[in-house]
Amino acid sequence: MQIFIYNSLSRKKEIFKPIQEGRVGMYVCGPTVYGPPHLGHAKSYVNFDVVRRFFEYAGYNVKYVQNITDVGHLVGDSDDGQDKILVQAQKENVDPYALAYKYETEYFYFMDKLNIKRPTISARATGFIPDIIEFIQKIIEKGYAYVTKQGNVYFSVHKFSDYGKLSNRKIENNLSGERISVADDKEYPEDFALWKSAVGGHIMKWNSPWGVGYPGWHIECSTLSRKFLGETFDIHGGGIDNIFPHHDSEIAQSEVANGKPFVNYFMHNNLVTVNGTKMGKSLGNFITLNDLFEKFDPLLIRYYILQFHYRKPVDFSFNAISKVKEQYDKLVENFSQVKEKSLNKIINLKSNKINNDELSEIYNNFISAMSDDFNTPLAMAEVLKLSKLASNALKNNESETLIIINSIIKVVEDVLGLEFVCDKIKSENKTKDSELLNLISDIRTKLRSEKNYQLSDYIRDKLIELGVDVLDKKI
Repeated sequence: MQIFIYNSLSRKKEIFKPIQEGRVGMYVCGPTVYGPPHLGHAKSYVNFDVVRRFFEYAGYNVKYVQNITDVGHLVGDSDDGQDKILVQAQKENVDPYALAYKYETEYFYFMDKLNIKRPTISARATGFIPDIIEFIQKIIEKGYAYVTKQGNVYFSVHKFSDYGKLSNRKIENNLSGERISVADDKEYPEDFALWKSAVGGHIMKWNSPWGVGYPGWHIECSTLSRKFLGETFDIHGGGIDNIFPHHDSEIAQSEVANGKPFVNYFMHNNLVTVNGTKMGKSLGNFITLNDLFEKFDPLLIRYYILQFHYRKPVDFSFNAISKVKEQYDKLVENFSQVKEKSLNKIINLKSNKINNDELSEIYNNFISAMSDDFNTPLAMAEVLKLSKLASNALKNNESETLIIINSIIKVVEDVLGLEFVCDKIKSENKTKDSELLNLISDIRTKLRSEKNYQLSDYIRDKLIELGVDVLDKKI
């Protein structure tokens, strides 16, 4: 199966050719954990979750790495601003480590609600400070960075002739006037921080060869991607707002340190607008996932996001999502009935020919749309066609056709991360889950009464791994 990707680096669609046959190394910039997850997070991570899922459906083993920025992301693009996490921690009057952990936990909680698969590796920047310091030292040794009297380390942009090749910006256009302010110890305004000296009451700080400080934002991604994916890897993803300066800076420092091309394919998802206006806290149209999920099913939000191509902006309005809800509810109703009538039987569509021309065309068009730069709007159009055929098959009780339709539904769910389950079935499944947990609890109580603590503790530990709270009472 050929998969085409729009490569932001070449500015054209290219056939995906992995570095290692059958494997995909994929790094996606994670959240800066200083505030509650919002609609922008939902769009970005749903988009890249679908990319990952389709590669997996196509037979690839995907190693998906995502960082957690819990230090070093400064306010604005300048290098003399404050760390966003420190600023918010002072506002909330909490320890910055506690703040970062709080919002990291919230982030994963809401990503789970959106049915986004957890990364293969999720790495906090603060957990890899020695690796970051080693990376910076390598850049200094190669003559592309300098240490100032204030204990800051900057990358010398003018020495890297390809700086800006991703954003297509020229160095002379990156004037200091474009930024909030410029640190006064730089050789050039365009130079960016690899390490910042910790001054005043900065709590998040570490010893380094250049003094006590903390890493810059850009260097963490270069360090973590190299550590887990190698000096050159397949795909780097992020929002279009990451192209400059973040990804341009990553390219520069990585290619200097490693002496090799950094990434083969850069992928960038577009942003979220609200009623045609860019979403932002300062504009008063900022939508948190907590507020959104109080009104709408998280999977409806996922479904809504998939109506837009990942390289296009998602324009959100309550009116638009209410209209999409009608369409989504109809799909859930139809496909739930298909599952019930087909007794959830499926066939492997990769190895079995579909003996129905209309359904074969729908399946092939769905796969073709996803193979063409993950075109979810076109793929969703095929899902709507499938729903119409499902209605007819249900009316006529066409059992063999229903099994084929159910098999395609399974592919759609696996690739797009949707779950077409009606409330009635959800309620029945919840009841069954509750009954199963009660049975397991009774078994553990019996085991403990028989002093078989080894097996009882094993069951307890496995339940905890699955996210089930276990509270033992004295027998």
